[in-house]
Amino acid sequence: MLGLVAAALIVIGLYTDWLQPLRERAADLAAPFYWITGAPERVGDWAGEQLRTREELLEENSRLKRQILLLEQRSQLLAAVKAENTQLKELMNSAESVDERVLVAQVIGVSPDPLQHVLMIDKGRDDGVQQGTPIMDASGLLGQVIEAGDSVSRVLLITDASHALPVQVLRNSVRAVAEGTGDLYRLKLRHLANTSDIREGDLLLSSGLGGRFPAGYPVGEVISVKRDPGRAFAEVEVLPRGRMNRSRFVLAVISEGEPSGGGE
Repeated sequence: MLGLVAAALIVIGLYTDWLQPLRERAADLAAPFYWITGAPERVGDWAGEQLRTREELLEENSRLKRQILLLEQRSQLLAAVKAENTQLKELMNSAESVDERVLVAQVIGVSPDPLQHVLMIDKGRDDGVQQGTPIMDASGLLGQVIEAGDSVSRVLLITDASHALPVQVLRNSVRAVAEGTGDLYRLKLRHLANTSDIREGDLLLSSGLGGRFPAGYPVGEVISVKRDPGRAFAEVEVLPRGRMNRSRFVLAVISEGEPSGGGE
């Protein structure tokens, strides 16, 4: 009986439109069930899309960070090259005012001992550098070579507590001795009489006495003068002109009496 009914409904559905309203109503009734049964798949697709989008965003963010890091590195390198070029130009301009032969050297090391103001440069006896060779930068004297190897040398800065050099005031030629204090930004004048004509702002030059440094090179500027009537000597502090801890390139002043390097 049920079979005949089913067969009759099939025939009626194929050749007439009598059952069309019933099919439409059935479709409306079945729609919520289709939506519910398809929900897990849709949720899975949405979650997968969100996960892929998040991974893509994280990957893009990581890639952009790497690019920014590379760009910053290149920018820093360009800034360093620009600074080096500027320093070299200053050195060349300074070298033109030096009568002796000069040699551009690079600072390749600094003493790890904070009590020693010592640099290492990449020039030695093969280049004409020897013990006692004065070292300067574009601003003034830095120090002198204390040990010269074949291709490298150690330089004692004028600010080292063990260093002293004869100087004179540019304004009136008053002579004194400038001593290192162990402070990269300060020298002091030794045994300068209270009555000496010296004041803040005076420029000190190497006097040439003692034969260690040629005469006329800038050493420092007087920044403080203290006179105590109860003492025989004035307390004079000097700011070095040379950039003690900032110069990457320096000049070695090779006097005519020093031997030339083997390649010259």
